[in-house]
Amino acid sequence: MTRTQHKNQITKTVVVMLTAVSFLGLAGCEGQVPQPSSPTASSSSSATASPDLTTQQEKKIRQSIIETLDKANDAKDASGLTARVTGPQLQVRSSELSIAKATGKLDPKTAIPKDIAQTVIPGDSGWPRSIFAITTTTEDQQSKRLLVMNQDSAHENYKLWGVARLFQGAQLPKFPVSTIGAQMGQSDDKGLKATPKQAVERYADVLAHGKSSKFEKDFSSDYLRDSIDKLTQTVQQGIDANKGEQSQTFAAEPEQIRVMRSSDGGDLVVAQINSVWTRKAGEGRESLPASDAEKALFGAGKATSTMKVTYVNVVALYVPPTSSSEPIKAVGAERQPIKVEAV
Repeated sequence: MTRTQHKNQITKTVVVMLTAVSFLGLAGCEGQVPQPSSPTASSSSSATASPDLTTQQEKKIRQSIIETLDKANDAKDASGLTARVTGPQLQVRSSELSIAKATGKLDPKTAIPKDIAQTVIPGDSGWPRSIFAITTTTEDQQSKRLLVMNQDSAHENYKLWGVARLFQGAQLPKFPVSTIGAQMGQSDDKGLKATPKQAVERYADVLAHGKSSKFEKDFSSDYLRDSIDKLTQTVQQGIDANKGEQSQTFAAEPEQIRVMRSSDGGDLVVAQINSVWTRKAGEGRESLPASDAEKALFGAGKATSTMKVTYVNVVALYVPPTSSSEPIKAVGAERQPIKVEAV
């Protein structure tokens, strides 16, 4: 086999698998929407607090955010996003728009339905505060989205902070009442299988090391883990054929975490995990972008033997109380490359 054939073989392998994993949780991945329980089901006094936000106001906020996204989508331009988008979602959507500008089309996974199946408005006073909302399925039957809208202060707009696509069959926790009066949690909440911060850090370790992680037994299996494992194994076959190597690192972003308390004493946690996938070609070959998204982000860069791809991963985890026999489980995720570089 010639050098060009070797290079084409590994590139084609990676393209196929990256295309598959980029559609994480699409058609048929119907998450189970959390159902309300009575206010008495929660021991928290915040469950009966009066929130400063009504459902009508929440709808208006969400519509304004979606209008901003629609304008950016139509123009394939991220410059206007900051008025209504922040946190990991700003990085994710900016990357998606850069790719769309280069390829001429938006990835179907960028769709956010306008209709809502469930909205959870906290009764907490003060800032920062977050709203958790679960959309309906998309028009083409992609999975429901878990939206996190955050307001940092009374003088700022609510902004879309994070989006996670729910996994097929995912069971979300119940909240104290159907729409309003839930309690926001903190990254150091106690009485759980792990604090939210610890849960995210340990999940990042599991993503990095799989069954070799000392925390693997603390988590149930999930679609994101399985997809990354399968992708890594398949790409390794092509890399072995070219005498190359690959590595991936995962690290929780400490300040990028949002938490909502559930009626059973657990936490629904949405957080950012950054990852870097490094692929090195062997025998003097060039390592090339391995998908349309990577090509768009790499642009006119000059290839070398090593390609480094940086991802933002938004993960939604349910962390049960210590009294539960359940493990920690991922219920949704979004995974997006944001930078591709030759090193």
